[in-house]
Amino acid sequence: MTSHAFEVVRDPLWDNIRLEREAVACMDTAAVQRLRYVRQLGHAFLVYPGATHSRFEHALGAYHLARRAIATLDERGELADIDELERLAVRLAALLHDIGHYPFSHALEEAGFPHHEGLGAARLRIGELGEVLRGIGGDAFINRIAALIEGHSDSPLGGLVSGSLDLDKIDYLSRDARNCGVPYGTLDVDRLLSSLCLVTGADGRREVGVHEKGISALESLLFAKYQMYRNVYWHHAVRSATCMFKRAVRATVRAGATDAAFLGDATDDSLSTLLAEHDPTGLAVALRQRKLFKRAVDLPASEVPSTVVPWLDSDPDKLEEAENAIAGEMGLGPDSVLVDYPSRTSMLGVDLPLLTRDGRVERLTDEGRVGQLGLPRIAGELYQSARRLRMFTREPVTMRGIPRTISGA
Repeated sequence: MTSHAFEVVRDPLWDNIRLEREAVACMDTAAVQRLRYVRQLGHAFLVYPGATHSRFEHALGAYHLARRAIATLDERGELADIDELERLAVRLAALLHDIGHYPFSHALEEAGFPHHEGLGAARLRIGELGEVLRGIGGDAFINRIAALIEGHSDSPLGGLVSGSLDLDKIDYLSRDARNCGVPYGTLDVDRLLSSLCLVTGADGRREVGVHEKGISALESLLFAKYQMYRNVYWHHAVRSATCMFKRAVRATVRAGATDAAFLGDATDDSLSTLLAEHDPTGLAVALRQRKLFKRAVDLPASEVPSTVVPWLDSDPDKLEEAENAIAGEMGLGPDSVLVDYPSRTSMLGVDLPLLTRDGRVERLTDEGRVGQLGLPRIAGELYQSARRLRMFTREPVTMRGIPRTISGA
């Protein structure tokens, strides 16, 4: 523990981030320090050179926003029945929510490896970090943080860590947009935070909601998310690099040169070094030289036939078999075709209570508010616009349509 009551870290997005001593103790553990060496946006830096910011910066930002949100709710007298240990658990859950994250963003989860939330919850209990958390509140405190991170906490404040309006989104959209140099992620953060409230729903549960005055700020968050997916996260060159990376990792694991345990502990650099030495496909070396696969097919989801095979985004083993089959049909060599149809069905999802100006509580869902259009009503169309089916090839190839192997025709 530090001898100071708190420390201050300078952050380019939020300026001064003030860390209480428990947060400093967690921050100084190896599990959290590892996040300094894991980029937030994976291979996006190959398109946006400034996108080299880390999960560590993002963790500090999420913690900072959790402190601000809890302070705002407390000032309004909404936390009278929530003790300090529970508030601390929420702040630390925001700080620690990504400690199980793999290198290179979500690519390895797409490739079939376990999700990072479960890995993170397990990491809370071991090593130096486990000792720090146990010293604060025992195993029950660790369980409380794990539940918040995995999204099944019964805390009224759980929505600050996992939900439609969690603080993770506010930080990463703002931070990613700034570092990529794009205007799409601009949010009215002050308005969002000031409109947060605790409300009691029809089932008697108290949870984080939003006041009616904050609806426009919430819609700006959802639209920023759409714009960032369309222009940054699912940019064609970013997705080409991601597909190459996934294939290289899977081939290296099959060759016995690494395993899931190493991947969970790795940093961007350590994994890149290992792949450069042991990847049998040569894709990792090509990736480091930015020799990216080229688009042969690029269709918006609205133009993808309804017959297309349903496992393109959910079964990496079947997908790889299909890619190999397509390569053979086209007379191309092994590992020469990659198919990409990323999905994020919850991209614009909304499910949280809304406190109206006259004190009533409504449920704001994907259907939007009764009598109003609202962004949720057109979320499906926006998602279809952002999502694209692409086929990448090692050498430029002209295609007239989707190969039968995946079209289902």
